[in-house]
Amino acid sequence: MEHHVPLPFLRETLLFLTLTGILIPLLQRFRINQVIGFLCIGVVVGPFGVGSLVDSWPWLSWVTIPRRQGVQALAELGVIFLMFLIGLELSLQRVWAMRRWVFGTGNAQVLLSAAAIGSLAWAFGNSLEVSLVLGLVLSLSSTAVVMQLLSQQRTLATPMGQACFAVLMMQDFAVVPLLIIVDLLAKDNSHGMFAQLATTAALSVAVVGVILVAGRKLIAPLFRTFAQQRQSEVFMALTLLVTLSIAGATAAAGLSMALGAFLAGLLLAETEYRHEVEVTIEPFKGLLMGLFFMSVGMGIDVREILRDPVWIASSVLGLLLIKALIAAGLLKLSGLSWGQALEGGTLLGQGGEFAFIVIGSALSTGLLAPNTGQFMLLVVSLSLLVTPLFARLGQHGGQRWDAARRPQATAGSHSLAIPDTSGHVVVIGFGRVGLLLGQVFAQQHVPYLALEHNVERVGRLRAQGLPIYFGNAARPELLHKLGLDKAASLVVTMDEPAAARRVVHNARQQYPKLKIFARSHDERHARELLQAGATVVVPEMLEAGLLLTAHALTSLGLPDGDVHAIVAAERQRRADYAV
Repeated sequence: MEHHVPLPFLRETLLFLTLTGILIPLLQRFRINQVIGFLCIGVVVGPFGVGSLVDSWPWLSWVTIPRRQGVQALAELGVIFLMFLIGLELSLQRVWAMRRWVFGTGNAQVLLSAAAIGSLAWAFGNSLEVSLVLGLVLSLSSTAVVMQLLSQQRTLATPMGQACFAVLMMQDFAVVPLLIIVDLLAKDNSHGMFAQLATTAALSVAVVGVILVAGRKLIAPLFRTFAQQRQSEVFMALTLLVTLSIAGATAAAGLSMALGAFLAGLLLAETEYRHEVEVTIEPFKGLLMGLFFMSVGMGIDVREILRDPVWIASSVLGLLLIKALIAAGLLKLSGLSWGQALEGGTLLGQGGEFAFIVIGSALSTGLLAPNTGQFMLLVVSLSLLVTPLFARLGQHGGQRWDAARRPQATAGSHSLAIPDTSGHVVVIGFGRVGLLLGQVFAQQHVPYLALEHNVERVGRLRAQGLPIYFGNAARPELLHKLGLDKAASLVVTMDEPAAARRVVHNARQQYPKLKIFARSHDERHARELLQAGATVVVPEMLEAGLLLTAHALTSLGLPDGDVHAIVAAERQRRADYAV
């Protein structure tokens, strides 16, 4: 009789899904950072936590994961999509707009922090290769933790928040060469580190270059061909296809799959489908991140703290202080006040999620010794745990510093030249009316973003350099991606009455104070849009008729004042709306 093998690691998968379903709402309710929450749960249920007691109490196997291999395969998938999401956030246009901060302050922060930390690692007896890797990887901060803290503090739109965001963007870019360096150093070192880097770096750069060039030629047409279906399932399938294909290509070239996933996200960020892809994968974002960080927590042996608590605490504090002081100094030199620089420095002091990826890769290839790798993972994890408290102290100290020196702080706060994305106009529907609006906005130098669901039109206008994206505007989360919380107004020019009404309703529900201007076909549709929350509605048939009427009355010799009064009275009689 044939024996059917059950799904591998089914129990571990069910336990993870159960914990995730309980954890995510609880963490959101109590405003606890998800990265920290999943790390702690991973430590508790993992093989070095309660899972270590399974031999004594077998029933614990139902509520713990005593073998880290039980989630390793899923965690690797989580790493891939974590890197993809990071790449998707890094539009090259966005980077170029903040280039002074990204390549100036951000680059200096990575290099100076890496030099300081790497020198300390070398002074404590590590090899040059290991010191280089540790210095680079520990120079990076946690994008997930810092962005959540900035959102909670409502400081993301401030000069300090934008400066921190620019530094994080540079750190995300630094992951690409760092992953390549780790791959190279893990190979045969008999000819020396620098000789090996010189002989193999060209191949890595060539592979990345080919992927970027080919991806730009193929990805947009691929999405354009199949996006005619306008179904989220199609976008999910295409996203998986592109991500895993490029990840597989980099793996076949001897590089990491995480690097390929990052490149896939970067390529999609340059297309008109970026926002639609973001919205499509948003429900899985927290799940994949939770999977990754829980797996990391399972690999952390907290007993190391008990063996040498003073040394562990000193290392964590040293990491936080070194990075915070370097970042604060650079932020001050770049134009922030001392208080803002101190606040930003404490936000960027911790180790980042990429440390788990890079250190895990270095451990698997033998580049790092197990005890060194475990120690570093513990230091990074603890730095993440204390970051909210450390950042709160920095915020309090920075505000008191600036309050005591208010004139100087005020002068410094205005010298940060980062483009402000607020005050733009969002246009939904970019047909003849929407295109007319866009042309006028461009002539008057008014920033705007357009959303259109016609694939061919988006592709044609995008090729002309217009800021147009493909997507279904009826999805509330997509409206948020367009920055409606900071927009000056929303203009709805869609042809479909039901779709336009749904967009207006969703926008009004999410943004009660937003000015919404809408186009309607007739008076009945205008009333529906007003009831849905539109500020002003312009019925095209009625307005065209009234305009023709005005011209005809003027040609008969009626005074302009009388014509305007007649048209206004007729407009008021026929429809209850404002223009």
